Order: sequence, then C-alpha cells, then structure tokens
Amino acid sequence: MEKLNGEERGATMERIKDACENWGFFELMNHGIPHELMDSVERMTKEHYKKCMEQRFKEMVASRGLEAVQSEINDLDWESTFFLRHLPVSDMSDIPDLEEDYRKAMKEFAGKIEKLAEELLDLLCENLGLEKGYLKKAFYGSKGPTFGTKVSNYPPCPRPELIKGLRAHTDAGGIILLFQDDKVSGLQLLKDGKWIDVPPMKYSIVINIGDQLEVITNGKYKSVMHRVIAQTDGNRMSIASFYNPGSDAIIYPAPALLEKEDQQQQVYPKFVFEDYMKLYAGLKFQAKEPRFEAMKAMASAVNLGPIATA
Repeated sequence: MEKLNGEERGATMERIKDACENWGFFELMNHGIPHELMDSVERMTKEHYKKCMEQRFKEMVASRGLEAVQSEINDLDWESTFFLRHLPVSDMSDIPDLEEDYRKAMKEFAGKIEKLAEELLDLLCENLGLEKGYLKKAFYGSKGPTFGTKVSNYPPCPRPELIKGLRAHTDAGGIILLFQDDKVSGLQLLKDGKWIDVPPMKYSIVINIGDQLEVITNGKYKSVMHRVIAQTDGNRMSIASFYNPGSDAIIYPAPALLEKEDQQQQVYPKFVFEDYMKLYAGLKFQAKEPRFEAMKAMASAVNLGPIATA
C-alpha cells in the first residue's frame, strides 16, 4: 500500500479497481499494521483455541459421529469460531475465557483494521468517482457502522472431500478484511466457474467485497462466492473483520453512479440493511441474486420512497 504515496499510485489504484470489478478480492501488503501485533494476535488466537475451544470442537465432532462420516455433509462447517463486536458497542469485555493480554491485543488490532477499512472505502470512492467519504456515510445509519470480527480455527479434518471447512457463500456486509494463517491454506474464490486458491502470504490482509458494496455500486463491484476447504493436517487460523452498514442504514445504488453511467434503469434494490441480514441468515449458502430480488419485492411492497439525489 505504500505505493499509493509515490509515482506508482496510478498503477496501484488501477490494480485495486481491476480486483474490485473482476475478482471481488485482493491481497494487501504494507498496510501499516505492525508485524509484531499480527504475530501476537496469531500466537494468542492459536493458544486460545488449544486452551478453550479444541476440546469443545472434538466433543461436537464425536457427538455428531463426524469422524466416521461416509457421505457428503451439507448442513455444517468444519470450523470452531467465536465472534467479537466492536461497533456500535463493543462486547469484548463480555466474552468469557479471553486472557487479558489477548483481549488487549485484539482491541488494538481491531482499531487498526477499522482505520484500514475506512482508508480502503475512500480509495474505492476515488476509483468509482464518488466524493470522498461517500461509502462511509452510506454505511453510517443512526449509530455509525457495524463492525465485528469472526475468529475461526479450521482443525485437521479426516474427510475434507465430504465436509467443507466453510461452505460456499458471498459475504452479506460491506468490506471484509481477513488476517489468515500464513502456513495452512484452504481459502478459495470462484472465478469464471472455477475455484481458485487464495494463497496464504505472511503479514498480508485479504480484502473482499460484500453484497452491500455490490448494491451501492449498482453491480460495478461484485461480491464473490468463496469457501474454505478443510485440510487433513494443520490447523488453519482465520480472523475476518466485517466493516458493515449500521443496522438501520438504508442501502441503495449511489445516484452519482447511476447518472454517470446513464443507467436510467436502477438494477439493484433499496432496503434497510437489517432487513437484508434477516433474509441472509436463512439463505447464506445460496446464490445472492434471489436475495436481491426478494429485497426488490419487499421494497415495492413497503415503498421506501424515492432515492435521494442530494
């Protein structure tokens, strides 16, 4: 990212634009998050799994008879997770079993990721020709954005061909920033009908576009199906932070983009983010297009009013 400050800025912005339009994913190096902090977060996350979560995961596997599974499992993921909420109100102090040092490191890490997310949203605005701050404002709602982290471990799996680490889905929210294991792979994205590995790179942050950015850009940027393949050896760590709209934020295509592209026909619906999330909860592992159509039908029924162009 340091290339944004020099003569390579134009070429770097072009690469980000291409990634958003054609891949829905890109990998960031030199993002300004200290390597020592990332090392601490990774070490403590792995220690926390061993100490507090591994046994629970093994018990779940035993209770479901998953060790001896013979046919494909489509209703669960081979992952052990917990969630942290940062905004609008943090629940960090309410999460049991977190060592104080780990809590402190995660709080510092979340602060850096939040700042990076907001920097990235402004870079996307620049590439889209939207005024600086537009996307942050679009996410704002009455209490600011929603921002949280999903901390996952993907333990060794005896039958990865029958159980996914995480089934294929697009992310419902805004922009997702992932700090993933640099040794154990597993993340894949769907491109032109083929699954492509997202290789682990030390100290990188993987960025992907969520459904809400697809709506706001009226499809110029696309959220992309991705999944995690379980591995027979190695425990993969994944720390995914979701910078999403506030629950009452009203999401709709940016009028400036509709005007610029002379698209009189608005393709994407207008809806309240929380309503989309309620729908997504039951349909996460299905295609996104029917979700957009359902929101369109809901918008017609309740009529959220015309799109403000001011």
